[in-house]
Formats: sequence, structure tokens, C-alpha cells
Amino acid sequence: MTMTPIVALQKPKDISLDEIESELHNIWRQQDSGVATPMATRATTFTMVIYEPEEVQQVLAALGHYAGFIDGNHGPQTRDALRQAQVAYELRVTGRVDPPTLARIRQEYAQLSESQKQYANLDQRGFSLSESISAHNPCRIISLCPTFGEDTGVTAQVSVYCPVQKRSSGNLICCEYINLRGTKAALERVSDLVASLTLPELPKFVWWKATPSPEQLIFQSLAKTSNCIIVDSSYFSDAEAELQKMQELIEAGTYIADLNWHRLAPWQELTAAAFDPPERREALIDVDRISIDYEQGNAAQALLYLGWFASRLNWQPIAYVEEGGIYNIKKIHFKGPNDLAVEAELAAIPVADSGEVIGDLTGLRLLSTNTNANCCTILCSETSGCMRMEAGGGAQACQVEQVTALSDQKADFMLGQQLQRWGEDMLYEESLAMVAQIMNLL
Repeated sequence: MTMTPIVALQKPKDISLDEIESELHNIWRQQDSGVATPMATRATTFTMVIYEPEEVQQVLAALGHYAGFIDGNHGPQTRDALRQAQVAYELRVTGRVDPPTLARIRQEYAQLSESQKQYANLDQRGFSLSESISAHNPCRIISLCPTFGEDTGVTAQVSVYCPVQKRSSGNLICCEYINLRGTKAALERVSDLVASLTLPELPKFVWWKATPSPEQLIFQSLAKTSNCIIVDSSYFSDAEAELQKMQELIEAGTYIADLNWHRLAPWQELTAAAFDPPERREALIDVDRISIDYEQGNAAQALLYLGWFASRLNWQPIAYVEEGGIYNIKKIHFKGPNDLAVEAELAAIPVADSGEVIGDLTGLRLLSTNTNANCCTILCSETSGCMRMEAGGGAQACQVEQVTALSDQKADFMLGQQLQRWGEDMLYEESLAMVAQIMNLL
């Protein structure tokens, strides 16, 4: 792989479009001089803007709980730092960014002096090109990396990566990589510059790796100029509220793709297969009890699955009850066709270590209060087993299936899948609309 040095344009003012384009021009001119072999050519697939998450690791670093790189990945080191902070501030220890934890670490950070807010952690955001993106030959990737501290303007680092080689010609196919750094306020100020850097003749994707902020100017600007904003609701700190925001964006004409939605595919496929036989298909309309277990910390998958199932059966949500308890039980009451009274239960199951994806489904049960209906179905993940669901199945004979999770559920892998199939997903939009109806009952 041939790579040019990263060119840093460090100036105490916002970088200009002309300066960035000039640096890119110089890099390509060096490639075209014949010194670099094999020949490098520009990819022409799509432009992608990546908004890197910034806040949690930087706050934890300033507070002395996090010693790793600022890389935006909530891996084991970040979860350990969150646990440390939760112990220090007498919060429930989850290792996750829940709303109480986020509010408290923000409060603690705000009380620090300017000198205490400095940290030595190396910021690596924007310097590693995900294979899931580079494999699709984008033309240009623009990374936005918000920083803390004094606003000294926006700086840019420009480079060219050549990860793919054409076998026939021996040419390298290269992607332009533009890394913009500055405070949130500074990046907001250059939102027009970011829009200008996207290439008008190519599809434009935005991979928003943080909790989306529709009120941010830069988010609004990117939403207007992109073909698709890609999010991952497993990152959301308050899934219920943020899913409502996603629905509002869709209603406003923004195309949203949620990577977390695609993690439900094995559960949806097995549910559909369970009711494929004619004698069971007829009993589907008798389902009036649904229980969904998910890993504690993020209810997005559970809500999206419920939204999907309820929208398929034309259920209308009429009441939402938070019972709480160890499983943080939530009950949603629906009115089905022919005034059928339906009850859904969501249970957040505590797990020792949730891994990178927070809130995965662990089990679900569909049944009917009509004892003659042949519809009892239990699905459970291979890792958690079916014991809890089978214990509550009642006297009905239940069809039990184990769900094999997708081979790789990490966001980068899911992103690669999404880039192959982008387009309006009516099923997702209808399911999300149902989730929004449920949330409106609160």
C-alpha cells in the first residue's frame, strides 16, 4: 500500500476550502510525477462525512478515570473508566453511558479549572480508515473530530490512502482523506466548508457515530446535503428519546439508516418462519401477549422489534406503564383488530459484560390468552438460553427456537453491509413510526 505523508495545516484560524484543495492537488501532482509506482488513480464511488464521538472519553480523561487513546470506541478500557467514575460518584455501576452517568460526569467536568481540563491522552480519531469503508472505494472521507478547550480555529490534515489495487492494470485506487479538528463551536462555524468539500456528482453519506443532535447546525447542514445519514441506536444514551428524534427527521424528509435495525434480522426471520405453516399462520391474529428480554443499558432493539411486530399486526398503542424493578419492566397496552386487548412486556436483563453492542435481544415469547390458539413461540439467543422464557410460557405447547446472532455485529461491519443496500427502508420507517407512537404515550 502506498501512502503519502499526512500534511498538517496548523494555523490559528479556520482552514479554508482553497487551502485543503491545494494540499490535495499537491499530493496528486506528486503521484502523477512518475516517482510513485504503481500508478495511483482517484476512486469515484461516494463521499462520506464521519462525525466522531468526542465527549465521554475526553471528559473521563480530564477527570482522571481514562488513560487510553481518544478513539471514539467504547471498548473495555472505556467501560472500565465508566465503572470507575460510577463508583467514585456513587452511581449504579454499569460501565455504560446512561443518562445519569452522562449528567454527572458533565457536572464534575464543569467544576474543573481550565488547567485541570487538560489531558495528555493521544487523539487518534480520524486516523484509521475502517476496512468496511475502504473496501467500497469511496472517493473522499471527511472526518469531523470535535475537541475540548479553547477555540483556536479549525485545523485540517489531508492525506491519500490507496487500499485497493486493480489486478488487471496494477494501478492503485486511492481515497482522499480530510481530517478536520476544532471545538464544537468551531466546527459549527465551518459547516458550509464541510458541505463544499463533499463532491456534488457522487452519492453523499454521513456516518454519525455519536448520539444525533438535530439541533446542531452542522447536523442540519449535513442532513440537507446528504443522501443518507447512518446512525447506530446502540450508541444512544437515551434510546427512547433519540428514536423519537429519528422519527421526526424522517418525517422532515431526511433519510435515516440505523445499523442497529439490521441486527434484528435473525430474530425477524425466525419469527416469520415460525408462522409460515398454514395452521400457525391463522393463529397469528390471536397473539395478544408478547414478552421481549434485552440486555440492560439500551432499549432500542427491543423497541424496534416491538414496533416491527405491532405494525405488521395493526396494533394501536393505548397505554404505557413503567413498572420498574430489577428488570426495569415496561408494559405497553395495544388495541388489536376486533378490539383485541394486547399486552407487551419489555424486560432489561442485567448482564456481566454486554460487549461492544449494548442492548442486544436475549429472548422473546409470543402467546395468546386463547388456550386453543396454536401460536406460542419462544425465541432465545444461543448465549443466554431459553430458561427464563420457557418458565413463563404457561401450559401451552410452545415452539422453541434458538437465534444465531449475525457473525459480526460491530458497527464498522454493519456499516459495510449498509453501504451495499442503501435506499429507503419502508419496513424500518413503519416500525420506527410505531415506536414513536408508543413513546408519545409517555
